[in-house]
Amino acid sequence: MTLAVPAQASPQPTITWGACADQALAAGGAECGTLAVPLDPAAPNGPEITLAVSRVQHRTAVSKGTVLTVPDPFTGTGYQQPLVGARMAGGDAFDWIGIARRGLAPSVPATTCASNPVELGRPAYVPVPATEPYWTDRIRKIAADCAGEELLDHLKTTDQAADLERVRIALGAPTVSLYAQTYGTYVGQVYQSLNPGRVTRAVYDGSLDPKRLWYHANNFDQDVLLEENQHRWFDFLAAQDGTYHLGASRAAVQAAFDQKVRDLTVQPVNDFGSSEFIDVYLFAAYSEQTWPLLAPALSALVNNNDLSMTLGLYSAFYGADASNRYSALLAQICTDTSWPSDWNKWKADSWATHALAPNSTWGNTWFNGPCAYWKHKPGTLVQPGGTGSALIVNGTLNAVTPFQGSLEVRSRFPNSALLAVANGISFQSTFAGNACVDNAVAAYLANGTLPARKPGRQADATC
Repeated sequence: MTLAVPAQASPQPTITWGACADQALAAGGAECGTLAVPLDPAAPNGPEITLAVSRVQHRTAVSKGTVLTVPDPFTGTGYQQPLVGARMAGGDAFDWIGIARRGLAPSVPATTCASNPVELGRPAYVPVPATEPYWTDRIRKIAADCAGEELLDHLKTTDQAADLERVRIALGAPTVSLYAQTYGTYVGQVYQSLNPGRVTRAVYDGSLDPKRLWYHANNFDQDVLLEENQHRWFDFLAAQDGTYHLGASRAAVQAAFDQKVRDLTVQPVNDFGSSEFIDVYLFAAYSEQTWPLLAPALSALVNNNDLSMTLGLYSAFYGADASNRYSALLAQICTDTSWPSDWNKWKADSWATHALAPNSTWGNTWFNGPCAYWKHKPGTLVQPGGTGSALIVNGTLNAVTPFQGSLEVRSRFPNSALLAVANGISFQSTFAGNACVDNAVAAYLANGTLPARKPGRQADATC
């Protein structure tokens, strides 16, 4: 890795805007540029890295302000997000700014130290004596492979929050509004807490519980809820048994699903085994929007032993940048704060949760496992809060960022309001086709309109 060392740090960073190499951004009329920022925000005269930034400018006569779309460590989104915001009702009145967060391409450098978390040919997630050494060796190796990268000492949430401030300064904007999803909500809340006078309004779609970061929030808090959401998908399939022929009850669909897990554990097909199968179909637990897409693929596999649609979804869901996204995410969550280093605790917690969530638990454990052996020094976790304004949105059945997290964030921002999406499963509630939600976001960004705050620990309005 080569880091640029400035002869003298610029007091006023700038962005030169031009054409976008990214095809989606170019087609959407965006502009792209780069911004040099300190590798270590605490050492502004030290080595620099480069952030890739994008912009969709307002199309109205007068701009209503600037909205920073906070990068989302969970999905890797951020760089293309201005295209979505600009298309919302009234969105063309704002300047929307996207950022590829530090460590994630096309920002430079981009880390790929962690091997692809969803590569083909892995054994079953649930460990047995013959396979447990594979998994424990794998997570130790990832931690070791990532140990030597200086960049990974500076991918914490606080580093990303510092980048947001550098972008704001470079834009020459006295204040900005924020739009953030899932794990990006924590980044936005930290930035808002550390820079209270700089944030006009903030939309937080699916907030993490700041008390549960990260061993629980990115791990055991999700597993049972994911399993429950997958069972809701089984209900969906059972109700349409005449179409998909997977069983007329949840139990029947569950039996067909579990049998396929056993079959692919014993006999993978061209390195596609039960781990890969679970990776694909756990998407149903993340968003109900995937249900009609996943259903015919599972039907073809169970009823006709046709794996082609499932393989197609696997390729579509897990792109070539999976290692980059995984490496950057680990560098944030493993370094924000300390994780348990006793693997026996991980095992005990995993087996206890496995009893309730056999399809989701161990995949999550192995995904996060490198944090048990992470070599980079942990930072000090920031607990967000303050008097700033915020519209918090979350589905009541969201498993990725459970509803409890949004209730907690609401309690920390007394000038916020929580909009609940009743029975909403998706980790993304905004800009997902729910007019009630999107109209509330549009009204809030345009003029600060929030639902009236209710007493106690509850949502303030429901869609």
